[in-house]
Amino acid sequence: MDRGAVIAIAVTVTVVVVAAIAVAIAVPLSKRDEKSDVENRELAEQWMSETPLIDGHNDLPWFLKNNHDNRLEDIDLSVNISEAYDITHTDIPRLRAGKVGAQFWAAYTSCNSQYKDAVTHVLDQIDVIKRMCKKYPEDFEFVTSAQGIIDAFEAGKIGGLIGVEGGHNIDSFPSVMRMLAELGVRYMTMTHSCNTPWADNWLTDSEEEVEFDGLTDWGEKLVLEMNRIGVFVDLSHVSKATMLEALEVSRAPVIFSHSSAFSICGSYRNVQDDVFPAIRENGGVIMVNFYTRYINCPPLNISNNIDEAELFQVADHIDYLAQNCGYDNVGIGGDYDGVDYVPNGLEDVSKYPDLIAELIRRGWGEVNIKKLLGDNLLRAMRRMEEVRDEMANDLPLEENMPRDSGGEANNQCRTYYYDSTN
Repeated sequence: MDRGAVIAIAVTVTVVVVAAIAVAIAVPLSKRDEKSDVENRELAEQWMSETPLIDGHNDLPWFLKNNHDNRLEDIDLSVNISEAYDITHTDIPRLRAGKVGAQFWAAYTSCNSQYKDAVTHVLDQIDVIKRMCKKYPEDFEFVTSAQGIIDAFEAGKIGGLIGVEGGHNIDSFPSVMRMLAELGVRYMTMTHSCNTPWADNWLTDSEEEVEFDGLTDWGEKLVLEMNRIGVFVDLSHVSKATMLEALEVSRAPVIFSHSSAFSICGSYRNVQDDVFPAIRENGGVIMVNFYTRYINCPPLNISNNIDEAELFQVADHIDYLAQNCGYDNVGIGGDYDGVDYVPNGLEDVSKYPDLIAELIRRGWGEVNIKKLLGDNLLRAMRRMEEVRDEMANDLPLEENMPRDSGGEANNQCRTYYYDSTN
């Protein structure tokens, strides 16, 4: 046998041995990886059983209005309803599977919808939220405070809170804002996807000319009135200028009930990096939205289809906000039942534990996971309640939105109950 043949045989034997070792190692490694995934999921569920997952935004009330005109007798939320509708993300079995601890239900009216009387409609939505909580008392408990969230969670129930989506729903009357607070509303989104007569919305960030460049003087007064009565100022849907001005004015922490990271997905519905310092100083919380169009868009999109996204991309947004704004300033606001497209792996409210498991896989520890789940929102809410108490002796805002304001010129949402010229 010549030397070349000997070398060839030796190389062959070596390759076979290395391959055999690789196979021997690969099997236990794959089992270890599989076990790790199981452990991450178990750890996620454990931590979620100890700290309430507080989601900042769910549009189930809008689903109920559109599909059943708020007739709860026509739908049974105690069973999985996913097969009965083209798109639905929420019911009690899936909320339980997702280990949701508390939910801000959105009382929403589109500013361009068929509902011309926004105040009447938002009352209709608040009513259905309260009736829903009463209809399923074993699962829901209507709450209005940070302690109420904890009490409901410890009783094994899902705390139900109300957020009003869109400042047009108060018809530019501070008295309406106060009465909504009396009914249990604990945040109001300052705009939807159109300007109120006192604040610019997010779409103006892509326009050359803006109406207010943030808040009007009356808008600033409304921020302080919301502080005084204990209602979060919600800055999802607003322009960057509105964000910055509200953050400067507000004495209480603000929230972004359903927004993500602009540097990953450059939609103006997301929060830009130069807003982060003001959020940190304010103690506010950005609650990450799952809508694919705010998750998978340039510059860091993984495809050109904005109607598709993946669970790991949502985790990327959460990671980015935690690392660049702060682990104390991030939360979750899925926007379920308010959007048509959600990421693969986050198809409905049952999937939250998978997202938490992904963050654990990335190295998130117990303290930061629990901040994300609910501790950040609870901290912000307790401070909001403290500010309310500190301002208890301040006089209420009695100045209605001036009718000669530029924002009132074409305001189709405003209702006039009397002729002030008489």
